[in-house]
Amino acid sequence: MELPGKWAIVTGAGRRIGRTIALALAERGADIVVHCHRSREEAETTATQVKKLGCRAMVIATDQSDWNAVERACDEVWSATGGVDVLVNNAAVYRRTPLSEIGERDWDELLDTDLKGPFAWARFLGPRMKARGWGKIVSIADAGAERVWPGYIPYCIAKAGVVAMTRGLAKALAPEVQVNAIAAGTILWPDDFSVAAKARALRDVPLRRVGSPADVARAVCFLVENGDYITGAVLPVDGGRTMN
Repeated sequence: MELPGKWAIVTGAGRRIGRTIALALAERGADIVVHCHRSREEAETTATQVKKLGCRAMVIATDQSDWNAVERACDEVWSATGGVDVLVNNAAVYRRTPLSEIGERDWDELLDTDLKGPFAWARFLGPRMKARGWGKIVSIADAGAERVWPGYIPYCIAKAGVVAMTRGLAKALAPEVQVNAIAAGTILWPDDFSVAAKARALRDVPLRRVGSPADVARAVCFLVENGDYITGAVLPVDGGRTMN
């Protein structure tokens, strides 16, 4: 896919990895729909940076755990842009949830935001892409989908669902739309990680270092620009962590 003149929506693009992905796509010529939930100010900053790169940008604030809200947002975005060419499912909640402390609210928040939300975006944009004849969907999964961490079980379940979702959508939307995922490893440290916890995590990484948001962004750009014969794939960007 040649990105100049194409519209890409990046969920959770107000900050962190989402912002890096949005700007990387814009550097390659894509116009960007910057999605956020509560981080409107940060999203506007991302949009401003996109425009400085010579691309168009719009901001849409939506709670992606709300199915109907996502449907309305997709209608609005499609109408405003004339059609979305790329969907990057990045937005997610990542929070420690020890088994003895998990409540129904924790379960609902993590599964609704991290799995139902990405599926809803794909549900309402994917068939439109297919009907038009082209499109790319890339979802950010996690190494935890395969290596389930006991302190983050609902999160890992949601990301395992994203992997299954990717494979199902790849079949349902073929051959017009390619659907893939990135299994991200340790990219940004959680705020609650101690020095000892970081050291333990890196022992499982053959490359012995933390990754960067740019590593994920480059993988997204590869799948979007050069992944015409790749679909249903889960690309590890984890320093080799899932091998251990």
